Amino acid sequence: MNPRTAPARRRRFFLQTPAACIAVGALALALTGCSGTDSGATTSQASTAPSSPVASAVETPSAQASPSAGAADSSLAVPGYQVGEIPPIPLFALPDLGLLTASTGNLTPDLTGDIQSRPGITVSPARCDEAGVLNGGMTVVGGDGSVITSDGDSSLVNDGEGSAVYEDGSVSIVNNGDGSGTYTDDTTSIVVEADGTGTYTDETLSVVVGDDGAGTYDNSATGESIVIGGDGSGVYSTLTVSITNEGDGSGTYTDLASGLSIVNEGDGTALVSRGVQSIEVDAEPLVPVGSIGSFPSIDAAQPVESCGTVITLEDGVLFDFGSAEIRADADATLTELAELLNEADVPAANIYGHTDSISDEDFNQTLSEQRAQAVLDALEQDGVTAQLEAEGFGETRPVAPNENEDGSDNPAGRQLNRRVEIYVPAF
Repeated sequence: MNPRTAPARRRRFFLQTPAACIAVGALALALTGCSGTDSGATTSQASTAPSSPVASAVETPSAQASPSAGAADSSLAVPGYQVGEIPPIPLFALPDLGLLTASTGNLTPDLTGDIQSRPGITVSPARCDEAGVLNGGMTVVGGDGSVITSDGDSSLVNDGEGSAVYEDGSVSIVNNGDGSGTYTDDTTSIVVEADGTGTYTDETLSVVVGDDGAGTYDNSATGESIVIGGDGSGVYSTLTVSITNEGDGSGTYTDLASGLSIVNEGDGTALVSRGVQSIEVDAEPLVPVGSIGSFPSIDAAQPVESCGTVITLEDGVLFDFGSAEIRADADATLTELAELLNEADVPAANIYGHTDSISDEDFNQTLSEQRAQAVLDALEQDGVTAQLEAEGFGETRPVAPNENEDGSDNPAGRQLNRRVEIYVPAF
């Protein structure tokens, strides 16, 4: 049985770093039931893909696919997943509030404006530590109520009693001293209550977190909608893809564009169909969607300087399960990205490969290096003139927990950790 797809109690996890931070920033809010990333294996609703002559990593057939399904055509699989496997309801995050107001140069606003985020591709200002290492600049709120916040220097003025007020002419932050408070600027409004409930709204994004583990996420820019029921159920939808987790092990996946349909019965089997093709395969019951964690304390809203732009590509957009060879349908995305990098006259960029903690460390390290190199080769083949460097970090830089506090599997967190980042320093 492949350890990547074995039941949680039999999985081998190698979580070396207390989950770093997630995709977009100081008050980046990630709610559970999101995507996870395998050490070189999975992810689907995600984004961009490069291609390169790098050899694919070899992976053992998953327990989720029966012997006959193991050799099935990849057209019967969600990109980045195995036949019969349904992606988890994705995690979601709020933008880094501090980075909305401060940048070291023109690169960050230029690229974040020109390269649009979409399902599987996140474009955001980057924050770096003192050594210049990209740290993610995110706060992830897990379904178990856990909170992981990225490092950053505070710009709030404390009055000595725990409360504080920050004003800079365009941004206002009120910290009531008990974790509650408000953040407002020209486009964004955040209200955080002391019990962890709250709302976030900007020109394209709306997030509501309730006190019963339920919540909603709507992004008009990417077309994504997420509803978390708080009882293990959840629904994720885009213009073409719909994922439903009933919370009892059963669920469905539908892609109107490809015609792929997966019905997990929750009894160890799944029906996979596309056009005239239809097969039944072995499939683990779906892991319940975790309850939404609390909003981070308003303390997380700390204006910091951006060190550049980070473009995060979910592995499922770029690669098939366990492979380091770029998917054919990712070529157009990478070509578009190459053109934008050239138009922005980017002098240099770093390409980082990351995995989740399933499988052993050596496998994950090798796969992350191969995938980063594959993206670099693809961008160079598409004519990128910037000096590019590729580096793999394996499982050592998670942006979300690979497992929950009770030791159970967190597939949504793992999906976020399986990623390729293109970091463009500010210039």
